[in-house]
Amino acid sequence: MNSLIDSGASRFFAQSYAEARSKFLAAAEAAGLPVGTHPHPLPGRDGELMAMDVARFGPQDSDKLLIISSACHGVEGYCGSGVQGALLADAGLHAAAGAAGVALLYIHALNPYGFSWLRRTTHENVDLNRNFHDFSQPLPHNAGYAALAEALVPEHWPPTPENEAVLAAYAATHGPMALQTATSAGQHEFAQGLFYGGRGPTWSQQTLRQVLQEHATRCARLGWIDLHTGLGPSGHGERIFAGRQDAAAQARAKAWWGQVTSVYDGSSTSAPLTGVMSTAAYEECAQAEFTAIALEYGTLPLPQMIGALRADQWLQNHPAADGETHASIKRQIRDAFYVDTDDWKAQILAQGVEATYEAVSGLCD
Repeated sequence: MNSLIDSGASRFFAQSYAEARSKFLAAAEAAGLPVGTHPHPLPGRDGELMAMDVARFGPQDSDKLLIISSACHGVEGYCGSGVQGALLADAGLHAAAGAAGVALLYIHALNPYGFSWLRRTTHENVDLNRNFHDFSQPLPHNAGYAALAEALVPEHWPPTPENEAVLAAYAATHGPMALQTATSAGQHEFAQGLFYGGRGPTWSQQTLRQVLQEHATRCARLGWIDLHTGLGPSGHGERIFAGRQDAAAQARAKAWWGQVTSVYDGSSTSAPLTGVMSTAAYEECAQAEFTAIALEYGTLPLPQMIGALRADQWLQNHPAADGETHASIKRQIRDAFYVDTDDWKAQILAQGVEATYEAVSGLCD
């Protein structure tokens, strides 16, 4: 695989969702893999078909399955799709997986709307990784977000010094991680706010469940690498444990991937979250031993990343904003989740490929 990266990492990446989807479909075809397409109900930014596309290597009845997914958070798909393209082109990976009896499931664009429209959210303005709840039950209340909502996404942009003072005072009183948690853990009361978990299941949530029901209900061991960007040092892929607070599962993750961080012990750059996507694996694939990470690649410092999200949500709430403001904020949000340089892309691919080989090996232990 190193030879593939050395020959030009950038060729696996794209400049739009439509291009990324085209590359994914072509890579799957070149690898001889069938693709299942789940069309999104809305058109993309350029009028293109949007879809959650699924390519599978290995038999349907394999007892070991590894999922590699991209674009849970829409615009983060620029990175994840590139990694998937490189993996699809790696004949050595497929040979190793086949020899080990491990099936591979590539889920491209969990949230195609956010990917196409340069948003982190779904078309319902929902953070998909906060949307996996039993909506017949009371939803968690985020008191911290409620206290900060107007300052985080103010009526006017850019934010005033008074808006910023509210956030600074919260951090000074409760600590920086408390501010991050209040902002990003998930909330269900402010539908035009940040990290909104929704009041019902999104299209992406329901479609992912269908994919898991089709592909992941016959395996005895299930691994999952979900590709993300936005937290940590630029180019570094943090391996964040993704699952319930289960000592055995955490031990497996560390055995597979080495240095794995966790929100449960405070070692991760991520705050504790509610309504996370791994919930679906426990509910739809209860027969399987489940081991998963979010592979989180750093881009910009946290304040800049959050600032880009705040600006983009303000823009969503003010669609009549002038064209220059619109274009500037959209450049800002893409840059916050995708570093369009050869060096960054090469770092991303090397770590993504390594983690995938490690998962294939781990599933066989």
